Amino acid sequence: MSRPLAVRLACEADAPALAALVASDPGASVFHRAEWQAAVTRACGHEALTLLAERGGVAVAALPVHVVHSPLFGRALVSTGFAVGGGVVGDPSAAEALCAAACELARRRNAPTIELRGGPLPQGPGWHVKTDSHAGFVAPLAADDEAQLLAIPRKQRAEVRKGLANALEVRIGRGPGDLAMHYAVYAESVRNLGTPVFPRALFAAMLEAFGADADILTVLHEGAPVASVFSFYDRGAVLPYWGGGTRAARALRANDVMYYALMNHARSQGCDRFDFGRSKVDSGAYHFKRNWGFAPEPLAYAHWTEDGAAPRDVNPLSPRYRARIAAWQRLPLGLANRLGPWIARGLA
Repeated sequence: MSRPLAVRLACEADAPALAALVASDPGASVFHRAEWQAAVTRACGHEALTLLAERGGVAVAALPVHVVHSPLFGRALVSTGFAVGGGVVGDPSAAEALCAAACELARRRNAPTIELRGGPLPQGPGWHVKTDSHAGFVAPLAADDEAQLLAIPRKQRAEVRKGLANALEVRIGRGPGDLAMHYAVYAESVRNLGTPVFPRALFAAMLEAFGADADILTVLHEGAPVASVFSFYDRGAVLPYWGGGTRAARALRANDVMYYALMNHARSQGCDRFDFGRSKVDSGAYHFKRNWGFAPEPLAYAHWTEDGAAPRDVNPLSPRYRARIAAWQRLPLGLANRLGPWIARGLA
């Protein structure tokens, strides 16, 4: 007879057991790591908690969450904050018990919504699962730079070649200068898309927490940064997570050069896979990644709401935000950069 399952909140002494769970689960991601939890809390103040499932005192599964609070978007338990992944890690048979415990935790923390962004998903009352809204894109890296270029489909490869002919400079680093260039480019990029920029402190906290497992690649033209991407390295995969370009980047094909350069850099870091992240189905980013030869893989997400209430809506593509996005795109960049971080803290 199997031992009964017990679920409790993890404490500091459980850190080694949690790290072992994450390391041993092939479905785990960088978003399950303690470094991610700590960086989000440090930068944005969202409390990090982990529900731990044990059998006979042995850790078998866990569910990391952030208690996200926002005057604009309400409160929620999110696994995990500012991530496109998360959820239960470890033994999938513990998912139902962990998610039931998450519902009780949400009630105690006055959070009417729970969002799970991956992992084994619950099927119990009050839970709603979506499998058709987002897709992930992962592909193996080629053996060398030339093979990597040839692995890109012909039309997209032509765009990369045009960019390479523009005498663009590529810099890679983790210092204050790299962070400053990235934030300037990323802030302009998201303003142009009509969304508020995350606090600069979030990027700084991630760099400090992840050490050599994170860096910034920036493409410059005539000394000015025009495209930049903040990437994570985890178990043989590179994840270009926060990337963007200025208005000048498009004509220069700087974003195309950026991703090609990152593929080659990641190989030198010992990576064998390129994780292009998630995109909403049929969005511009979705088709951009397909143009690079990446095949979409459906992703599953789940949410729970107290008493059937509507879940919080933080999707920037939601029709309800169309007018606000158009207005944000017209804001002066300096004003957008002052207002954006205060709003974006609640978009975790």
